[in-house]
Amino acid sequence: MAKPSSHISVRKIDGVTRIDFLDRNILDELNIHQIGEELLKSVESEFRPKVIVVFTNVEHMSSAAYGTFMKFNERVKSRDGQLRLCELKPRVYEGFVITKLNRIFSIHESWAAALDTLT
Repeated sequence: MAKPSSHISVRKIDGVTRIDFLDRNILDELNIHQIGEELLKSVESEFRPKVIVVFTNVEHMSSAAYGTFMKFNERVKSRDGQLRLCELKPRVYEGFVITKLNRIFSIHESWAAALDTLT
């Protein structure tokens, strides 16, 4: 059985984990599950991870995808880490507002702005 292709790009930049999405649409249940596993794996070996998730490529997300981010946020916090989101398109940001997740997540306009808030 072929290994599923990655849906995210994970890079370390000066001690900060940068995660970029490769998919424009995060709608399919199987893909969302795979993305969730990839996100969790990106911080599994770190204590106090500093993570910035960049949404530049994302046009649409399903409600299940927002739930996946909640689980990821909990994992990062359980490791005493910091999570920031940035570069959300208006439609994706609106989903965070409708679900009131914009009150839980630290959302920024740019990578630089998100980076400035990490301590």
